[in-house]
Amino acid sequence: MRLTPLVAGLPATVPFVGPEARERREGAPFRARLGANESVFGPSPRAVAAMARAAAEAWKYGDPEAHDLRAALAAHHGVDARNVLVGEGIDGLLGNLVRLLVAPGDPVVSSRGSYPTFGYHVAGFGGVMRQVPYRADRQDPGALLEAARETGARLVYLANPDNPMGGWFGAEEIANLVAALPDDALLCLDEAYADFMDESALLPLDMDEARVIRMRTFSKAHGLAGARVGYALGRSDLIAAFDRVRNHFGVGRISQAGALAALEDRAWLARVVADVERSKTRLASIARANGLAPLPSATNFVTVDCRRDGDFARRVLAELGARGVFVRMPFVAPEDRCVRVTTGTDADLDVFAAALPVALSRAAEQG
Repeated sequence: MRLTPLVAGLPATVPFVGPEARERREGAPFRARLGANESVFGPSPRAVAAMARAAAEAWKYGDPEAHDLRAALAAHHGVDARNVLVGEGIDGLLGNLVRLLVAPGDPVVSSRGSYPTFGYHVAGFGGVMRQVPYRADRQDPGALLEAARETGARLVYLANPDNPMGGWFGAEEIANLVAALPDDALLCLDEAYADFMDESALLPLDMDEARVIRMRTFSKAHGLAGARVGYALGRSDLIAAFDRVRNHFGVGRISQAGALAALEDRAWLARVVADVERSKTRLASIARANGLAPLPSATNFVTVDCRRDGDFARRVLAELGARGVFVRMPFVAPEDRCVRVTTGTDADLDVFAAALPVALSRAAEQG
């Protein structure tokens, strides 16, 4: 097999092992799927109906310009369609962004332990990652800025709200970071969970700002993780540059139809956001009842401090999995003392509430 020297030197790993792989390994489905930050509340019925109608035309390629969806997104955000790019989820957009801006050996800045797919793409294109630690369980904008200045990095990554810890920064803090960046640097602002925040708390859109690109998704609040639809908001010249490298038929006809209908159903989105808030409240209560500490969250998950070290949290994770509960955890110390639990239905949380004390007890016995 003739791999390039770059690829031959990469680890043979992927950022995530899917729950399906674990179910195949265990020979049984999970009783509560609370690990991938999907929306168990599902997509809008209008989106489901639109995708069903589009399925009859699945013999056609999807519109490579995603014209109707881009126009609707532009109207929704009050920007020009030239400022909107549709892609195969934020993951696909991140890969193309790195491909556009990062040559082999180029420095890139992010937070140690933040969303790993970004680092996966950076490594895949030969970039050199400079990662700064979290501070008090939140990303550290000041440290990101300092690292960008020290390394001369042209690309800086920040998720707001953050995965895996759930924290967030207000509009003023993000604006200060953008304003202080070197003129030739770009902040990739991953806003996958922005729909769970009030728009007034987010950085206002400025399509003339050359130092930031925003990324949003239909995978979380809109419940379309399996459809793979994300979008970027940025200055028109940067958005246009993606045409040089993107997969022009990457977002299929069915997915585009579903995303368009989901965007139009604001009542369903509001309902899901309310369901998520109720679920987070109950998850926090379950955690406290078991002597654990739920962290503040502006997402659709609650990160729970197990109050010990990473080894203990990994045992808790394994014991929950053995009882049919799929959750995940941060990868890097000291944040790996936590487990991350996605919001779910009442039935899902009943399963979690029953499994957690047993998992904690078994984990304590082992260490």
